[in-house]
Amino acid sequence: MKTIIAHNRQRINRELNTAEKCQYFSPAAYAGYRTTKPFIEQYARGRLLDIGCGHMPFQELISKHVAQYETFDIEERVKGVTYVGDVQNMRTVANGVYDSVICSEVLEHVPDPFRAVREIHRVLKQNGVAIITVPHLSRLHEEPHDYYRYTKYGLRNLLESNGFEILGMEKRGGLFSFLGHQWSTFWVCLFWGVPVLKQVIFFLNKWLCVKLCLWLDDSVDKSGLFALGYTVAARKK
Repeated sequence: MKTIIAHNRQRINRELNTAEKCQYFSPAAYAGYRTTKPFIEQYARGRLLDIGCGHMPFQELISKHVAQYETFDIEERVKGVTYVGDVQNMRTVANGVYDSVICSEVLEHVPDPFRAVREIHRVLKQNGVAIITVPHLSRLHEEPHDYYRYTKYGLRNLLESNGFEILGMEKRGGLFSFLGHQWSTFWVCLFWGVPVLKQVIFFLNKWLCVKLCLWLDDSVDKSGLFALGYTVAARKK
């Protein structure tokens, strides 16, 4: 069963290959898209570098707001990655060439996030903006390279101590989204290979898990004590 779920998870990544298409896969995916989309619309501009681009889920949305979309990742998971390397040492990227950067769910996977943030600062132009997302609640994933979880205070310190000014920060999701993500991952992935049934499961998951969990998070935990994660925009001073 684990093999089926893992295989179908990769199929979903390929078939629902944008953040908009994938948003109803789980409460975590929906919370991430709902929170990060306004930051992209407001701060993505000019020449942008997508660091840790993975399958480039935000490319379609970002491309509506920037003049040039370029990518950086540890490996070429899809064709067309501009740079392949380590975010902690982006030596192939020149100083001060990007107007904006997006770095989504990457900083938990690097041993030295302070070094990574200094590199993001280096490649941005003066007053360039970084859009960064990090988890606060998450199961172990991409082991063994899963090192950190971030509070809003830790994220603020990480950025401000490396030359950034916080422009805005929002929590995304909460405890119900975290638990619902595990449920969605199991059921949607289990049936994704079954024609027709996969659409039925996806539809039911959207309304009985995804929407419900986000509503519960918004209603029960207004203080954000159990935030699933954060999206932040920070400007290079």
